[in-house]
Amino acid sequence: MKFSGIVGNHRYLHRLQKCLIAAGNRTLVNDIGFKHKFSGLISEEESELKEFNDYLDNLKNHEKSGVPKGAGTDSDDGFDLGRMKRLMQSLGNPQSKFKAVHIAGTKGKGSTAAFLSNILRVQGYSVGCYTSPHIKTIRERITLGRLGDPVSAKTVNSLFQRIKLVLDQAVQLEEGHLSHFEVLTAVAFNLFAEENVDIAVIEAGLGGARDATNIISSSDLAVSIITTIGEEHLAALGGSLETITVAKSGIIKHGRPVVLGGPYLPHIELILRNKASSCCSPVISASDPGNTSVIKGITNVSGIPFQVSDIILHINRDLQLSFEVYDVKLRLLGWHQLQNAATATCAALCLRDQGWRISDGSIRSGLEITHLLGRSQFLTSEETEALGLPGATILLDGAHTKESAKALADMIQMTCPEAALVFVVAMASDKDHQAFATELLAVRRPVAVLLTEVSIAGERYRSASLSLLRDAWMEACDDLGIKIYEEEDRLKKHDDGNGMLLLNGGSLMESMRVGDEIIIRSRSGDRAAAAAGVLVVTGSLHIVSSVLCSL
Repeated sequence: MKFSGIVGNHRYLHRLQKCLIAAGNRTLVNDIGFKHKFSGLISEEESELKEFNDYLDNLKNHEKSGVPKGAGTDSDDGFDLGRMKRLMQSLGNPQSKFKAVHIAGTKGKGSTAAFLSNILRVQGYSVGCYTSPHIKTIRERITLGRLGDPVSAKTVNSLFQRIKLVLDQAVQLEEGHLSHFEVLTAVAFNLFAEENVDIAVIEAGLGGARDATNIISSSDLAVSIITTIGEEHLAALGGSLETITVAKSGIIKHGRPVVLGGPYLPHIELILRNKASSCCSPVISASDPGNTSVIKGITNVSGIPFQVSDIILHINRDLQLSFEVYDVKLRLLGWHQLQNAATATCAALCLRDQGWRISDGSIRSGLEITHLLGRSQFLTSEETEALGLPGATILLDGAHTKESAKALADMIQMTCPEAALVFVVAMASDKDHQAFATELLAVRRPVAVLLTEVSIAGERYRSASLSLLRDAWMEACDDLGIKIYEEEDRLKKHDDGNGMLLLNGGSLMESMRVGDEIIIRSRSGDRAAAAAGVLVVTGSLHIVSSVLCSL
């Protein structure tokens, strides 16, 4: 096993190895990563998509390569929306054959889309939903109908075979510039049209104005939603919070209502409202003073934590909308998810104002059934046992920005206020690693942080190196006055309540197993007492995917 601390923690790990071997856990010593249940095998469902996936893999993929500077801005460097319009025209403009809800924002898009889609499905509507990224299979990005399951490989493959010639011609016409995301978006919109969905809920990929999804006309748009504004993808979106806001406001269409999630800084909200005003678009704000969202407590149902919440909306500006729901049980945890639920509810009320049949009961039920892989997800006892960590409490969360790190830290503080924490972190190289670390550490000091690397969208080179992550966490600890130790014995001997272990590691599985053992040892070796500790795997949806794909 290869594991090192800031300077070197071989003695600590040697003792840990002996402890594990004595306990009968020899797997760790030889483990080189996750052992997948179906090692080397591809499911029949996924093998049917091989030709389609290979086709996409031959196109430019910004999730793998990183997004170019200025790509999401309305400039000469921006994505070419004309390219997407030409592609859709060659396919018969399927985006004009259904009503759409379009969602942009820095964080919360996927959760808001899931909440709203489920509200509409419970009401009985056939819903198309398009989101990104995915956790296990690309099929997760497209859901169809009343159940919300990922689109079948057979359905995707059937469409692909019928439009492949058109796609080939488009790739040739655009001289190879057509991207992975553009083609996948075109496929999703075609599927929505062919399925004759009642409505589609569509998440923008990057920004808004120049995003490939922004080909929806005002006549086909039911409502647009802007969730939050933060400093992610700064270079791609112009370099400032203001330019990011302008890019995301590009989904606002003339005469069509826009739901604002927020809360925003005052001058940022003013930019959004000014854009809406220029488009004669009514504004519905989930953060208006008349609205109240409250978390009343955490409850467990069959081992699954829920937050019991009230959502009270009284909107009197632009549109008159009111709704109250009490003791709604949300599986998505944290104040940020409650805000996403309120934002989705505002959108549902806006649709109801347009004549869509949406009952109060459907809103409650839709909110309560919503859950997402890798978002505040506590693994079940069966799942932790499958990982070889029976009895551990493991939390997966794809947080990767300063804002999402704070949301995660606040959620942990709310749900597990007394738990001993160990973080296992891997991140993409283009994130603000120090700001992420600072937000996690500011709320509560963990016992240990273990740093590792995972592939980002299938490519290892976009993963932040261990040295880069270590430097960021050391800087964050220094700013917060947290002492760093590289050996557990030194931590126990010299810690004054303000120290933690910081370790660098090899595989993700090694890091998780060492983290679990640290929790056990911090509880005096008592496995039952260690259940009060939480192993938090975070930093990217890709690290979450690595865990879930092994189950």
